[in-house]
Amino acid sequence: MSTFATIADLIGVLAAGIICGTDVFCALVLRPALRHLDDNTMIAVMGRLHQYGDRRLPAPGVIGILAAVTATGAWAASGSPARATAAGCALAVMVAWLSLYLRVAAPINRQLTAAAVAGLTLPNARDLQSRWDSIINARAVLQAAAVACLAASAAIY
Repeated sequence: MSTFATIADLIGVLAAGIICGTDVFCALVLRPALRHLDDNTMIAVMGRLHQYGDRRLPAPGVIGILAAVTATGAWAASGSPARATAAGCALAVMVAWLSLYLRVAAPINRQLTAAAVAGLTLPNARDLQSRWDSIINARAVLQAAAVACLAASAAIY
């Protein structure tokens, strides 16, 4: 059971690491770079990024959550409460990240994607991007915490 749980932890680390890396890149590189673009270019760039990201990134997100659920259950079943707690903490922060994403980022992503695909200018594009930017640091920290918790779950003896 412990080998199975460790494998789940490591799969979770890899999957959460993909999302974490994406969010850290957005916080450190993309957000400041967008400030130098005109509105139409910003809409085109962010809309197209979200068009692909929102289609492709759910896979590692779901895999990470399933891995955390699996690791939590497997560690609990094997009588390793510290490891189960660490994996459970990863699951909790992933669910918090998902909630933040669904409530704030996803609706903005849809608006920017629709505008980019249609070649439209949004009069509130900067406001939308500012709202999206306002949660990117929190999203990056939550995913980093998930990675750390899953790594700890795998490493605790």
